[in-house]
Amino acid sequence: MTLVELQEWVAQAGEKSFRATQAFEWVYGKGVHSFDAMSNMGKELREKFKASFAFPVLKLLKTLHSEDGETIKFLWELLDGKLVESVLIMSRDRRTVCISCQVGCPARCAFCASGKEGLLRNLTVAEIVEQVLHIDRFLKEKGERVCHLVFMGMGEPMENYDAVVKSIQIFNAPEAFHISQRRITVSTVGVVEGIRKLADEELKVNLVLSLHAPNQHIRKKIIPYARRYPLEEVLDAMEEYSCKTHRDITYEYTLIAGINDQIDHAKELARLLQQKQCTVNLIPYNPVLNLNLSRPSKERIETFRAILEEADITTTWRYTKGKDIAAACGQLALQKADTLI
Repeated sequence: MTLVELQEWVAQAGEKSFRATQAFEWVYGKGVHSFDAMSNMGKELREKFKASFAFPVLKLLKTLHSEDGETIKFLWELLDGKLVESVLIMSRDRRTVCISCQVGCPARCAFCASGKEGLLRNLTVAEIVEQVLHIDRFLKEKGERVCHLVFMGMGEPMENYDAVVKSIQIFNAPEAFHISQRRITVSTVGVVEGIRKLADEELKVNLVLSLHAPNQHIRKKIIPYARRYPLEEVLDAMEEYSCKTHRDITYEYTLIAGINDQIDHAKELARLLQQKQCTVNLIPYNPVLNLNLSRPSKERIETFRAILEEADITTTWRYTKGKDIAAACGQLALQKADTLI
């Protein structure tokens, strides 16, 4: 619930509205996860809370720490026994959480573990928010806090639109996490109606397109959703978002050896994105178990990047973090689910 919603619930329960603010302070400020710990509330009110709310809704099953100490993957069990994961990425003074919004993923991209089993269900707002709540509590014990969020975990955010938008509002709210919208990033494979709808929200979040191909032909091969959304329509929607929100666009491009990493592909991508106010984030493919794909050589990646930069296209090269702990989206949940089956 937002604070306003909780204030309404408290009023209906016959209590004063400031009790909602107290509850928010306990949960988001002090990081408690038990209503019994809310000591400045009467027992009767605490019982009302317990009768109406399930908290927490995530159970931590496992954490994996990368060898470099910069990445931690969290595997959660939901109340119905399904599994979902989050990743904490620590880079200098930045603490970024990669959030999941669905159990599984309907996009079924050829290179991604999240969609191998398809979509099982959407996450609720509580299940999305609580991922960050627990990790923020973990960081607060070290005098740190979550400062950046990316919806790049399991799931396609535009296919769980309402829950994602509401969770963003909670992340941004001063009485909750108070994370700037400019530090929140939403990634999509290109659900056109969702992109256009997000452009009309009063939000200023960063929008990232999982592009991964320089043309519709290759894109359809590795991103099944591309069969529903022609590349030209997707790029038009991204431009609309940029114009309405005044936010630059990022295009993610996972480089897969022999699929989309050739010199001709780089030149075609440069022509496609020339004159656009954007950044291309190059991502060397992160190997997934049982997928017969591989990452290009360092030399190939450098050549690809050089071609884009010669065309005056801003590029970044994402260093693959957490490779030793299966940090690519969905890998840990998929492996754990296999062992449970």
